[in-house]
Amino acid sequence: MKQTKMWSSLLSFHGTCVLLLLTLVSMNDGFGVEAVKDFKVGDGFGWQEPGHNNTAMYSQWATRNRFHVGDSLSFEYKNDSVLEVDKWGYYHCNSSNATVAFNNGKSVFKLDRPGPFYFISGTPDHCKNGQRLLVEVMGLHPISQSPPAIAVPPDSYLAPGPLPSSGSLVSVTLLYSVLMSLVIVTIT
Repeated sequence: MKQTKMWSSLLSFHGTCVLLLLTLVSMNDGFGVEAVKDFKVGDGFGWQEPGHNNTAMYSQWATRNRFHVGDSLSFEYKNDSVLEVDKWGYYHCNSSNATVAFNNGKSVFKLDRPGPFYFISGTPDHCKNGQRLLVEVMGLHPISQSPPAIAVPPDSYLAPGPLPSSGSLVSVTLLYSVLMSLVIVTIT
């Protein structure tokens, strides 16, 4: 009877340790991905024909931002439209082969793959006057890592280290081993 109760306690404790282990692993930053972002195209200016002295505004806006898979672009406009086109359509302001067309005044476009996305205005001559946007999308959002607490020597002096998440796994395994040792010592 005493041994059955002991094994029952051990199994209960083992289950608790497994839950603790799973909780610690799931909280590990190495498994997370930074949240997606919604970019308002043109910021406060929105999506409209730029002035004659500002025809590069959308390319400048795109270079100030970093776009990742999962992010989205919000186009806000009046009496205009947004067309997704291929590279040729972008450079020649040709809307005849648009793959996507919006004209509702507030459109959201999801960036669903890495690589270039090309947008132009559907209003005649707006594209030629600078209302076009090329967005280069990188892969998934990078994992946020905390900066090191101490100065790190140049890479040439460092040996390759373990993957970022392996330290957490070692810590959790060590914690689990210590807890199990305490259980065995307590039982015996």
